[in-house]
Amino acid sequence: MTLQRNIVRKATKEDGEEMLALLPRLAAFEIPESRTADHLWVHDAALMRDWIEGKTDNCLMQVAENSEGKIVGVSMVTLRPELLSHEPSAHLEALAVADGAEGQGIGQMLLKFAEDEAIANGALTITLHVFSSNKRARALYERSGYDGELMRYIKPIGE
Repeated sequence: MTLQRNIVRKATKEDGEEMLALLPRLAAFEIPESRTADHLWVHDAALMRDWIEGKTDNCLMQVAENSEGKIVGVSMVTLRPELLSHEPSAHLEALAVADGAEGQGIGQMLLKFAEDEAIANGALTITLHVFSSNKRARALYERSGYDGELMRYIKPIGE
């Protein structure tokens, strides 16, 4: 039996298609009835395409590769001021792991690498959004020291 070894590195533009292919995994949990799966990833895909095409310079992209060089995870961070303090910060836009690659520590590795890159770019904090029903992601973030500081509520009021 061969031990599969995963590595995390900065993404390159050439990784673009493989990274984009992972984004639908952002909806791989019990999503709220008021949402569709594409709500969870299409805007991230547009931001990622802008990065691939060189249209934005505030994004930091990371990928995880398995021992065969296949991309099995992606994370995307934007640099932006923190919502309340306006201090230099970063926001984790997306973190996705390939189907069948869960439970190997890939998410944890991507998260740590993304945090290190954010620090290297002057961020003092990093934020993220996660659905309350996404228990697996919430567990990862809480194990990694994230605090569920704000709660967002939504109520459909139109058609």
